[in-house]
Amino acid sequence: MKLIRFGNSKSEKPGILTDDGYRFDVSNFLSDYDENFFESDGIKKLKEWFVKNKNSCPKVESNERWGSPLSRPSKIICVGLNYAEHASESGMEAPKEPVLFFKSSSAIVGPYDPIIIPKGSEKTDWEVELGVVICKEASYISKSEALSHIAGYVLHNDVSERTFQLERSGQWVKGKSCDTFAPLGPFIATKDEIKNPNNLGLWLKLNGELMQKSNTSDFLFNIQELVSYISQFMTLLPGDLISTGTPSGVGLGLSPPRYLKEGDEVELGVEGLGISKQKCKARI
Repeated sequence: MKLIRFGNSKSEKPGILTDDGYRFDVSNFLSDYDENFFESDGIKKLKEWFVKNKNSCPKVESNERWGSPLSRPSKIICVGLNYAEHASESGMEAPKEPVLFFKSSSAIVGPYDPIIIPKGSEKTDWEVELGVVICKEASYISKSEALSHIAGYVLHNDVSERTFQLERSGQWVKGKSCDTFAPLGPFIATKDEIKNPNNLGLWLKLNGELMQKSNTSDFLFNIQELVSYISQFMTLLPGDLISTGTPSGVGLGLSPPRYLKEGDEVELGVEGLGISKQKCKARI
């Protein structure tokens, strides 16, 4: 299944995107795609319910806003430098174990919402990434157990402000957590939809120019390794999001560096997870 949310910001409803491109409102069955939904085997129950009740589900109007397909999770855990070429362009060594940092869940927006360049920013950057959504609590799990803890996968633009991240001291979270810095979607593809998350093409364009193109087969640490590794340091809860890192081609790594400005348009995609597009606006 492809899980979506739609409607005005902060009042989104849950829905399903069918293979023929229609969106259906399933709010008569559940309230949201949140921790409670995932931990209660919600995906299986929703699939069974939708088969029986599809004909009575309202279709979502084509002009209805696409929200983030994931309700605000307890945490977003990001993985830095998970592609060797990206580590090199950032002037850093490829890590010997995963580099972890947090991104504030208040940064989450829909796949077609604008990126708001924050006050004082001169180095707002783009990062196409594969996101992993957790379906059940994970603590000290093995790599062989990891996939059973995954609900599905989602496209994520890990927008970053490089001055805040790298030049203002402290941890990376400051450059990762500004409002609108986590466009998600358009949908969460449930685990059964993606045969091998460690072999997916991903790309990003800026104003139509291809900036990033790679494959998750180039991960330094694959999905199973990441989920298991993170669970050694914290309990992953249902609905938590792991963002698995970006390939080379970010603005920071260009010569000279290039950053987002008002009016720019970013378009990105991951194989099997759709395409998102964001227009850049300056914060007033």
